[in-house]
Amino acid sequence: MRMLLDRLAEGVITLGGYAVILSILAIFIFLVMEVVPLFVGAKGQPTGRFAAGPLPPSFPQPALVGVGEHMDVAYVTKAGETDQIALFSLPSGKPLTVAVPTVLTGTAVTAVAQAGAQGGYVALGTADGRIVPLAIALQATFEKDTRRTVPTITAGDPIQIDPTKGRIVRLVYRGSEAGTAAAALTETGRIWYTTVQPPRGFGAEATPTATSIELTSLVTGSVTALLLDGRGETLSIGTADGTLYHFDVRESTRPVLIETLSVASSTTPVTALAYLIGDRSMVIGTGAGEVSVWMPVRLSKESNVTRLQFIRRMAAHPAAVTAISPSQRDKGFITGDAQGNLFVHYSTSGQTLLRFSGNQSAIRTLMFAPKADGAITMTETGQIATYAIHNPHPETTFASLFEPVWYEGYEQPEHVWQSSSGADDFEAKFGLMPLVFGTLKGTIYAMLLAVPLAVLGAIYTSMFMHPDLRAKIKPSIEIMAALPTVVLGFLAGLWMAPLLERIFPAVMAMFLVIPFCVILATLLWQVVPFPVRNRIRPGFEALLLVPVILGAVLLCLSQNAFFESLLFGSNYKDWLAAHLGLRYDQRNALVVGFAMGFAIIPIIFSISEEALSNVPKNLIAGSLALGATPWQTLARLVLISASPGIFSALMIGFGRAIGETMIVLMATGNTPVMDWSAFNGFRTLAANIAVEIPEAPHGGTLYRTLFLAALFLFVVTFVVNTGAELIRHRLRKKYSQF
Repeated sequence: MRMLLDRLAEGVITLGGYAVILSILAIFIFLVMEVVPLFVGAKGQPTGRFAAGPLPPSFPQPALVGVGEHMDVAYVTKAGETDQIALFSLPSGKPLTVAVPTVLTGTAVTAVAQAGAQGGYVALGTADGRIVPLAIALQATFEKDTRRTVPTITAGDPIQIDPTKGRIVRLVYRGSEAGTAAAALTETGRIWYTTVQPPRGFGAEATPTATSIELTSLVTGSVTALLLDGRGETLSIGTADGTLYHFDVRESTRPVLIETLSVASSTTPVTALAYLIGDRSMVIGTGAGEVSVWMPVRLSKESNVTRLQFIRRMAAHPAAVTAISPSQRDKGFITGDAQGNLFVHYSTSGQTLLRFSGNQSAIRTLMFAPKADGAITMTETGQIATYAIHNPHPETTFASLFEPVWYEGYEQPEHVWQSSSGADDFEAKFGLMPLVFGTLKGTIYAMLLAVPLAVLGAIYTSMFMHPDLRAKIKPSIEIMAALPTVVLGFLAGLWMAPLLERIFPAVMAMFLVIPFCVILATLLWQVVPFPVRNRIRPGFEALLLVPVILGAVLLCLSQNAFFESLLFGSNYKDWLAAHLGLRYDQRNALVVGFAMGFAIIPIIFSISEEALSNVPKNLIAGSLALGATPWQTLARLVLISASPGIFSALMIGFGRAIGETMIVLMATGNTPVMDWSAFNGFRTLAANIAVEIPEAPHGGTLYRTLFLAALFLFVVTFVVNTGAELIRHRLRKKYSQF
């Protein structure tokens, strides 16, 4: 029966061990499967090609192509006196019938422009210096569970851009409820900037107000590109000599040239300009095929004045860049060139994700699909091509996750974690280094408190404390490990943090007063007559220090104002800011250090004490019998023999602190900053996962990035524990003679 039970127990234990190993392996495989799609490259393929009619070759902006949200209907607006608008069914290219506004009848269109990245809003420049705003809506309807796209075209009132009625050859346009803004280049080389304010008043007298300003004298060279931001604040003009003129047009009657930039060599023209979503990052394409991203950067941290600055260069085209179209969802964009090549880029990561080879026919116009899942282009021969693009995670590369990235609105490349915002044009920032830094910071502060107290407490308990007292103290400390961390976090965030803020000078004084009082008490104990000392049972001396320590604590608390005046002047927060440049936040690393240190003390203490107590008593007795003092025996025998166990205790405590979630979640401000200051907060990998995983869209970039953080924690913990076990075995082998 005993043999049967032994074999049964052996089988159950073995099965349990294999189950643990398989469970850990399954968790690892699951994490890897969720993370791998982050680093799978973008995919794309052509989906259709058809002819939409020739383009007039003499116009710089002869046509504009667009596509619906579901990539089922495309529209083309082009120059000419007839057939200015055409619609097609995709991918077949079958023409669709739509009612064309009567205002276009007999109108000689000479330039076409799109109002920003949002498709459907178009302006047509005419031969008599006017523009005709158009709204092309592709509305999806459902009939018996079948989706059908219904196109409608609405024309606005024509606007006179050039008072001299010159022929418009280049045009840029922005329209909103607040008014209309447009810039145009005429055939004679004159540059006009026009704003139209909406009508004010009521009745027949309510007419719009148009203001036209000529900018020709401020620009030198032949104009090759125009760009207006969506807010109507800046106008950029590119020329044939590689120069970009940047105007402030917030005061429509007084445009101001704020800077002139050389964005290409003097022999290379600026051929295409576009703003990415948000209208802050500008993409510049040149005649040499170069594609670069520029951003407004503040002149200094104290200044609100910004200037355009080169940020990054994307992969170059083999021919001149002819068109740029930004994504309507993120910081991606596509570019086309004079050989028909189509490139897909992503600004934040600085990567060119896809390359579609051309057919040596120049792309004259293109558009990134509204869902960033496709693109449509039109060549100079009138050929329309459509593409399907699958690129769910363009933001993530190893560089963007772990290296500094230059984000919009920043003065330099930085590590930033900011996964969401209230604005649609938000640039997601998935830098993991602030979270890794916060994890290490919280762990280090917790270990600084826990290691001395736990290890020294274990040494005293095992070597010097009376067995009767040890039998009570050790279980009491071990019971502390059963405290839920959510309770510790709750107390740390709602009770300890405000309390520490009020008594911070007293706490700082305790680090000086308590050791002084303990040393003074031990020295005074040495002069106490021996008969008096002999009345205290050996190993109970530490109880006499309890009132000493409590008295020192009460003394510091009662003299909080005195210590604040003595150590920090009249106000410790002002002193920290003035002398150390540190800001004191209520929920900071000190609070976490105290709370998390309190949580890991029982683990380190219990394992260390067991290791020290397991040193053979005959070795200790032999050392003492040979004349060694207890301290000599401790330093030269016990600590060396117990070093593998103590090291294991430290590593287990370290791993426990790295994975802690609730304490750091509740006791810090959860600010992902990289600063070693003990007076501000931080965010750890584990806390970040707990905060953001409930709101992360399943399968999205944030969702998989959080799993990457979990995989990183898993690997770090595994490496630390494995390394600790190897070192423990080496120490155990080295000191096995003890």
